[in-house]
Amino acid sequence: MTSTVALAVNGTLMRGLELNDNLVKAGASFVREALTDAHYRLWSINDVHPAMIRTKETNAQVALEIWDVPAAAFAGILQSEPAGLSIGKVKLDDGSEVLGVLGEPWLVEGQNEITEFGCWRKYTATLEAA
Repeated sequence: MTSTVALAVNGTLMRGLELNDNLVKAGASFVREALTDAHYRLWSINDVHPAMIRTKETNAQVALEIWDVPAAAFAGILQSEPAGLSIGKVKLDDGSEVLGVLGEPWLVEGQNEITEFGCWRKYTATLEAA
């Protein structure tokens, strides 16, 4: 039996988006949609990908996808992520914690906060409609 790591993704690794093939080619499998607890905020990084950061504020949640990633492929997926994104623990609205893609604070400086949209997919839909 192959060991896997649960990974929460919030942007271009999600199903149907630009980098989802990185997960699929690595043998990852989609588990479910989820929400963070109320301590997360989301920024658009030059409208190319998002960055999510945990804050002390308690007024927003971010939509995620949880994927089971083969442990042997985990590092390869992370190495293909843009600079400024890292892995950390993400607390879900059910109180559980999983590893997830987070932005480093320097990455969001001067960028457009998009927390009000609740997820990267909804934000990019507004760009396409414009």
